[in-house]
Amino acid sequence: MKTYKPPAIPSSEITPQALFHARRKFMQMAGGASLAAIWPQALWAADKLTDVKKSAYNVAEELTPLKDVTRYNNFYEFGTSKDEPAINAGSLRTRPWTVTVEGEVKKPKVFDIDELLKMAPLEERVYRLRCVEAWSMVVPWLGYSLAELIKRVEPTSNAKFVEFVSLHDPEQMPGQKTAVLDWPYREGLRIDEAMHPLTLLTLGLYGEVLPNQNGAPVRIVTPWKYGFKSAKSIVKIRFVDKQPVTSWMKAGPGEYGFYANVNPEVDHPRWSQAKERRIGEFLKRKTLMFNGYADEVAGLYAGMDLKQNF
Repeated sequence: MKTYKPPAIPSSEITPQALFHARRKFMQMAGGASLAAIWPQALWAADKLTDVKKSAYNVAEELTPLKDVTRYNNFYEFGTSKDEPAINAGSLRTRPWTVTVEGEVKKPKVFDIDELLKMAPLEERVYRLRCVEAWSMVVPWLGYSLAELIKRVEPTSNAKFVEFVSLHDPEQMPGQKTAVLDWPYREGLRIDEAMHPLTLLTLGLYGEVLPNQNGAPVRIVTPWKYGFKSAKSIVKIRFVDKQPVTSWMKAGPGEYGFYANVNPEVDHPRWSQAKERRIGEFLKRKTLMFNGYADEVAGLYAGMDLKQNF
């Protein structure tokens, strides 16, 4: 994989970032009756993540501007339109926050978000993000391999799959007041996929903590899979012996498979996956097998029928 050289960020993108954070804080203040009582004062200035290392897991492609990364989102917990997560996610309270790890592990544990932030050195990883809807971005995520957490809880030999469960709280996530999906949101990976070094326990982007609309305070990013596989706002990680039924499998079993690997040779029943529209570009580009990460992950699926196991 090529080493990433970060491009200069135009000044025109810096101003929207500041405006974005000012607006986010305003919405958080407006959304909570007494937010100061809920969040310690120090957290108001804790957006920046420090001591972030550069990583070898980077792609040498132009970054998608922050304003697009934070305003063009699929996060149905806050609405089904692309702009609704940025508008509605101010009601999400990311402190206090815990993630329960349970199931087939020798050392089940409840992790506080601040413990997760300190568990391993944070890395900046520039990954391609490919949505199943045939659009894509390039995002500088911050986090570390999920394997760092997994090895601390010591999965048993019965742990074949990992299930991720997102927060279910319709008051904080107004999109959950609709029946567009069976809440809470659930996703899953095979244990070897979860242990792969590319699978990122993600705590930030663009040098700062995750914005609410991007899955704050903690999410998963699996860059060789369609974006919906990367569960957001995670509150539970469960190790299980059988393949879990994920939210999109339940909603459309003929359209959304468990693996959801990016594959230009397997179309969605209603559209082609051969090409994609990179946000900010006019012409479509060819979609790469495993989203360009075939050298790293193709071996996970050796011998599998990828059309049947879509």
